[in-house]
Amino acid sequence: MIVPVWAWLAVIGGLLVVLAFDLWIVDRGEPREFSLKQAGFWVSFYVTLAVIFGIVLWISAGPTSAGQFFAGYITEYSLSVDNLFVFYIIMTRFAVPRIYQHKVLLIGILMALVMRSIFIAVGAAALANFGWLFYVFGLFLIYTAVQLIRQFGQEEDLPENAVLRWARRVLPHTDDYVGSRVVVKVNGRRMVTPLLIVMIAIGTTDLLFALDSIPAIFGLTTDAFIVFTANAFALMGLRQLYFLLGGLLQRLVYLSFGLAFILGFIGVKLILEALHSSGVSWAPEVPIWVSLSVIVVTMAVTTAISLAKVRRDARASKENTTPASVEQG
Repeated sequence: MIVPVWAWLAVIGGLLVVLAFDLWIVDRGEPREFSLKQAGFWVSFYVTLAVIFGIVLWISAGPTSAGQFFAGYITEYSLSVDNLFVFYIIMTRFAVPRIYQHKVLLIGILMALVMRSIFIAVGAAALANFGWLFYVFGLFLIYTAVQLIRQFGQEEDLPENAVLRWARRVLPHTDDYVGSRVVVKVNGRRMVTPLLIVMIAIGTTDLLFALDSIPAIFGLTTDAFIVFTANAFALMGLRQLYFLLGGLLQRLVYLSFGLAFILGFIGVKLILEALHSSGVSWAPEVPIWVSLSVIVVTMAVTTAISLAKVRRDARASKENTTPASVEQG
């Protein structure tokens, strides 16, 4: 799909306006906790924006492009849910006060969006010139899927990445938070607060997650415009989803299996389509509606089975708990 420059500028400008409005709301007045009602509203708002964009894409570019966008958006959003576990660990490790967490997520994810844009541009150019990269991406996604399954049940590990280590070593920083400020003056010396360090941690850690999510969406479409917009809409709604899901994150016990299946499916799809493009007759070309159906059904089944297991375990635990009065009797 050939996208004119004005369309790129319009979409990027619109996203920046929405993000600026979101930031203004966050910084307006005294810092406060993000309520479930607010989170629900903003998640619905960003999902609605994505749906409207997909409909506009359908009207202007056809059902194939729209299908690729929706498949990419759902994939990125699904993979982003896994990111929320790591965001929770970061917030806990740095003891970020809850009233400042929304601002941290907003700035951190905005940083991630800029870095992902560079990643997408490089990836699109590389795939256009080196077709063999489709095999590399496909094998990498299959490998990632296997690793997700192997790591099931293990405690999440969060080693500091190189950028975060550099920031903590080089940037003079205060030991404690200073309200919602990221830069302060202490004895005439300008210093950053732990809030900026956490933002860097969120942004750079999300970029590491892009190592599997970006190849995954390139397995659905090689259109840089669709890849960028799907990532942007998924990231924009991620902050509010963090607060909306809350304890539900711990209840999605089989999420890694669902994500592994999706990544494995897209990896196989990439390899088959690369073979098909190379003239291998037996290699099928997987339609986008099949990909979209697999992604939606997989996430729905994964969520349903996870919640059913949590309810079953809770019921079994309750039945096995003997009241103290009965024991004494």
